[in-house]
Amino acid sequence: MKNLKIMLFTLAFSAANLTANAQFGGLKDKLLKVGTAQGAKALGVDKFLKQPEAISTNFEDVNREGEEMPGFNANAKFQPLYLLPKNPDGGFVLCEGFYEMTNKSYCLKAGTFAPSKGDGYMFAPVLGQKEEIVVSILKSAEKHPEVEQHDIQVLLWTIIARTKFADHAGQVKVTAIKLLTPKQLTQLEGGALGILPFDVMEKAKDQLPSGLKAVFEAENNIRQLVSSGNYTYADMEKYAILAGMAPPRADVPSGIWTKHPDGYYVRYFPSGYAITKVQVYVPKDLVANGNRLVYDAAGDIACPANTDSQRLVQTNEPLNANYSAKLSTICNPK
Repeated sequence: MKNLKIMLFTLAFSAANLTANAQFGGLKDKLLKVGTAQGAKALGVDKFLKQPEAISTNFEDVNREGEEMPGFNANAKFQPLYLLPKNPDGGFVLCEGFYEMTNKSYCLKAGTFAPSKGDGYMFAPVLGQKEEIVVSILKSAEKHPEVEQHDIQVLLWTIIARTKFADHAGQVKVTAIKLLTPKQLTQLEGGALGILPFDVMEKAKDQLPSGLKAVFEAENNIRQLVSSGNYTYADMEKYAILAGMAPPRADVPSGIWTKHPDGYYVRYFPSGYAITKVQVYVPKDLVANGNRLVYDAAGDIACPANTDSQRLVQTNEPLNANYSAKLSTICNPK
C-alpha cells in the first residue's frame, strides 16, 4: 500500500508538471491512464470493483410492508399534486385525499433497460456515497428552470459513473458549476474512478456477474465520453440505455402501491425514464391529528423490481401543469 501511494503521488506530481508544458501533448493523460491501471492491479481487481457505488439504491431497499395491489382504491379521483401548498424547503404539503403529478424524472443506473409496460416500481430512498450530491442537484434544478433536462441527466450519469470532476469537459462541466457549490464540486473527486484501460476492463468483467458487466462497462464508456468533451446526448444515451426490455416480475405489477415511511401511499407510472406520473394517497386519519406531511420527491427513487431496469429519481417539477385548475378538497395544512 505504501508503494502504491508513492507511485500515485509521483504520477500525479508528474502530470501536474506536464500540464504547464504544452509540448508534452497527451503524455499527461497517458500517465494518468497507466496510474489508474496500475492502481487497479496493485489493489487487486476484486477490491477495485468493491469501491463504493455513487448511488447504491436497489430493490432490497424497498420496504414492502403495507404494500397494496393496483386495484387498491380503484375508483379514486385524483387531483393535481402540484396545486398543494409548497413547503419552504421544497416539496408539497399533503392534505387528505388522492393526488397525482406528471413530473420530470431521471435515470440513475446506466447500462440498464428503460421502463416498459408491466414494470412494477416501488418507493425507495436515494442511498449511496453521492446521495447528498444527487439530491442537491435536483433541488438546485428547481431554482434553475433554464437548465435543460438533458444536461442534468448527463451530469447525473457522470456522477453515477464515478467520474472525477477534473475529467469533466464540455457542457456537463458548465451544468455542474451552475447546480453545485464549490465544496460539492470537490466532493465529486471522492470515490471517483479514472478511465480503465481495455485490459483492466476485461479482467474486471471476468469477475463480475453477468447482470453487472453491462453496468460496469457503460460507466467506463461514460467516463471516456465526458473526459473527451466531444459527445452528444445521443452518444451518452447509447451507453446508458440498453436496447430491448427487461422481463417484468409477476409479484410486483405496474401500479403497485408502496406505503411510504411517513404513512401515505405512493405509486409510479414511468413513460420512458424522463417522465413519471406519480400518484399519492393520504388517508384521512393520517392528517386528522394535525400531522404535517410533506411530499418532497427530490429524495425519492422509483425503484424497479427487475434489477436490470433503471432506477428513476423523482423531482418536484411538474410537466404540463395547469395552474388555473382548482382543488376540490379544502386544504388548510398546518
